[in-house]
Amino acid sequence: MKVKAKFFAAMREALDRTEMEIELPSGATVQQLVNLIAEQYPVLRSYLDSTLVAVNRKYALPQTELHDGDEVAFVPPVGGG
Repeated sequence: MKVKAKFFAAMREALDRTEMEIELPSGATVQQLVNLIAEQYPVLRSYLDSTLVAVNRKYALPQTELHDGDEVAFVPPVGGG
């Protein structure tokens, strides 16, 4: 199956792209996607621990199962005041 991963802020800058299509085995979870991204793009490892993940615009847990065509957004922490 394929999912579309979207990146924002520092992650987007580190990759020099806003999104990519990623191939995963059927039944893969958010955590498996995070692990794959960390492995394939080591520059993102430092961001992944503090990043929230949304699947189809709803926040998701690591054990959330992904489906073909899902949009997975990596949402950085928000700071300021």
